[in-house]
Amino acid sequence: MGRLVARRLGAMILVLLFLVVVVFSLQHLSPTDPVHSFLGANASKAAVKVESHKLGYDRPLPVQYLRYVGDLLHGNLQMSLRTRRPVATDLRHYLPATAELAIFSLALAGILGAVLGVTTAARFKGAGVFRVLTLSGASAPQFLLAELGILLFYRHLHWLPATGRSSLANPPSGPTGFLTIDTLVHGNLHGFTDAFGHLILPGLCIAMIPAVSIGRVLRSSLVSTMRTDYVRTARAKGLREVVVLWRHALRNSIGPALSMGGLQVGLMFAGVVVIEQIFAWPGIGLYTYQSIPRSDFPAIAGITLVLGAGYVIVNTIVDVLQAIADPRIAL
Repeated sequence: MGRLVARRLGAMILVLLFLVVVVFSLQHLSPTDPVHSFLGANASKAAVKVESHKLGYDRPLPVQYLRYVGDLLHGNLQMSLRTRRPVATDLRHYLPATAELAIFSLALAGILGAVLGVTTAARFKGAGVFRVLTLSGASAPQFLLAELGILLFYRHLHWLPATGRSSLANPPSGPTGFLTIDTLVHGNLHGFTDAFGHLILPGLCIAMIPAVSIGRVLRSSLVSTMRTDYVRTARAKGLREVVVLWRHALRNSIGPALSMGGLQVGLMFAGVVVIEQIFAWPGIGLYTYQSIPRSDFPAIAGITLVLGAGYVIVNTIVDVLQAIADPRIAL
């Protein structure tokens, strides 16, 4: 297991270094002059030249790359051309909201996918209805699913809020940046239920497509496992179908579903950008939406690196979880 973890960590570092190379190359291939954008359209050539020397853009590309990597290791993601603040500072402000929504959506996708896969593989009562509902939700575009959810659960039923992270006038700002956790830390139960309620609609819209993908893979794996000899032996011993499914089949079938869950993380990050606009969620999606029209490449590059690192880290964790579920992988 230790060697597997070491190999996965080494591969993660290599992938991140390659991602840094790609982002650095795209930044220098972009037709936008970052110095001119930073100083403004009316900046003189002399001012642009002085600022370029100050920022190191007049140095050879290998020197700029080494400086860029060194700055990244120290948490420096350059200055935003739009906000005139360090990108790292902006991300510290926007990232907790997106991280909370992404983690909630991933957990929800895992739960819905597990329920879909297990109920359809075991043919439990009501599995057909649940399958139709999840497939219908996943077949709809995310923006349409979001609009339908707002109309149904907010406007007509008044069950769930439709915008923002909280209805509190002064929500807590620390210590984690996750409102659901921070409200509990401050002993505010009403704030917790309010923050959790704001997560449900956007989280459900993001989770539907990954949930169906995870559920389908889990169902196929479970169907194959339920036909194996050791499962037949467990049935011959008189064990109930639920016990056979839970103790003998599920663990041996969960590996492919974990792999699919790791692959779906990238799609979830893409969905976060769209959903945050619809639900006015103050996260990285909003920051990206505001940065693209201004050609704020340092901000876009910082977002790309953070989301790419998150994707690689999640898939590394998935590889380790697969080894825990099936020790043969570690061997």
